[in-house]
Amino acid sequence: MKVQNAVLLLLHAALVSGSLTEQALTGQERSAISASTVRAEDLLASPVGANWTSYNGDYTGRRYSALREINTANVHQLRAAWVFHPGNSQNLEATPLVILGVMFVTSANDVFALDARTGRQLWHYPRPVSSGLLDDAAAHKNRGVAVWQNSVFVETDDAHLLSLDARSGGLLWDVEYADKTKGYGATSAPLVVMNQVIVGTSGGDSGVRGFVAAYDAATGTRKWQRWTIPGPGEFGSSSWPGDSYLHGGGTTWMPGTYDPALNTLYWTTSNASPDFVGDSRPGDDLYTACILALDPETGQLKWHFQFTPHDLYDYDATETPVLIDTIEDGTVRHLLVQANRNGYLYVLDRTNGNFLRATPFVHKLNWAKGVDASGRPILTGRIPKPAGTYICPGINGATNWFSPSYNPDTGLFYVIALESCDLFFAKTGKFVPGETFYNTGTTPPPTEKSQKILLALSPSDGRAVWSYPQVGSGKSWGGTLTTAGGMLFFGDDSESFEAIDASTGRKLWHFNTGQTIRASPMSYSVDGAQYVAVSAGSDVFSFSLLQ
Repeated sequence: MKVQNAVLLLLHAALVSGSLTEQALTGQERSAISASTVRAEDLLASPVGANWTSYNGDYTGRRYSALREINTANVHQLRAAWVFHPGNSQNLEATPLVILGVMFVTSANDVFALDARTGRQLWHYPRPVSSGLLDDAAAHKNRGVAVWQNSVFVETDDAHLLSLDARSGGLLWDVEYADKTKGYGATSAPLVVMNQVIVGTSGGDSGVRGFVAAYDAATGTRKWQRWTIPGPGEFGSSSWPGDSYLHGGGTTWMPGTYDPALNTLYWTTSNASPDFVGDSRPGDDLYTACILALDPETGQLKWHFQFTPHDLYDYDATETPVLIDTIEDGTVRHLLVQANRNGYLYVLDRTNGNFLRATPFVHKLNWAKGVDASGRPILTGRIPKPAGTYICPGINGATNWFSPSYNPDTGLFYVIALESCDLFFAKTGKFVPGETFYNTGTTPPPTEKSQKILLALSPSDGRAVWSYPQVGSGKSWGGTLTTAGGMLFFGDDSESFEAIDASTGRKLWHFNTGQTIRASPMSYSVDGAQYVAVSAGSDVFSFSLLQ
């Protein structure tokens, strides 16, 4: 009854707030009397099961669900349970959250609460899209919400952090945490850690100075802020002469992961700015294209690792830093694994940031010829030039922000890779307020063929255990989900939502959404029934077994 009562309370709150009419409610819905609350133990649960409490499911970033009702033997019976059309976007990128049978999902700046069993709208918080934005923020991308106690948190396109009442959608507080007139925006889902809401910004290609910030979940008061581009006199500032540090990029536009045992927050940073010309930013350009290990209570830096020093290729390091534990040589190792946009799979010791290994996971890779013993790339000398340089991976990277996953039962890391190259062009230019700071761009060669490939990688040696080449043009941006039922779900490159055997890569089921998938899936359970949901095009789809 707890799940039912949570949904009923939201229906009652929606009635009070005017989101639903009294005639729309059943007698049972009007009798709701109890509330749902997200507790610390809910956020600490790992792996997730009935609830999906944060963007990646749990703090580890594994996107692994303990649910097993849907499995390799019965997945062929999976059917669409419901479809929700939120409007306001043709390219949804949000991963829904589900708490006690209530789903929270975003579309641009709008937030919706749904009955996760039926897709019925419980409340809707509308907010107009913003004007005067640059780059991704101007496309009003939003990847979801965070939840804590009775609040839902969302970042808006113009870098405001909102707290909404989870029971009614009413606005509790609104904080502007970055100035859109300086090129800042936001596209991420927030992350709640220790009563704080952690946020980042977009705008790395618009000449901003990146940062991570934490806000008190109850009041919206800023607790700390960590700049990713060092200022004058700080360690790493030699890369940023004059006022170049103010426009150095290194934005933080995807949510991080968190290890409660180590009390360490792992947050990633984007490319240096300007993108393709590095003359104004000599040296390694800390802390761009990095993983930052932070104290979540203070924002203090514990350690960092830079994947692409002096990045000239737009190789953001914002791919999910996945936390896994393995046994190597009889010892438990606490690892951080990332399939980086630059084409290498990295494995670090997450307790101290020590580099352990890196292996290429795509064939089209010519910007570097390897990685040395310290983790530093061994360059080939290919850099963008005015006439154009053929560089692999291309501008979209060997993978990107769409989510990987890790299944502890198979010991495999799943990532959707892109085999693609581009011509990179360079042209020196100065920062101009209100304009992007790319210093020219890229284009695919006329004969270039791009392909998405789903890979199952072994973190112990980087080896591809199996691969599943996609049919399509390489334009999809769907991520992955894996479960205790032996399943791997993902959005393929031909507009279908697919399910395959996580151990073998054998195709088991698909559903043609008829829309490009630009989001990563999740799973949840209500009243004992497992569902799998994904945003595709302008709709949210939820699937369950045939009843």
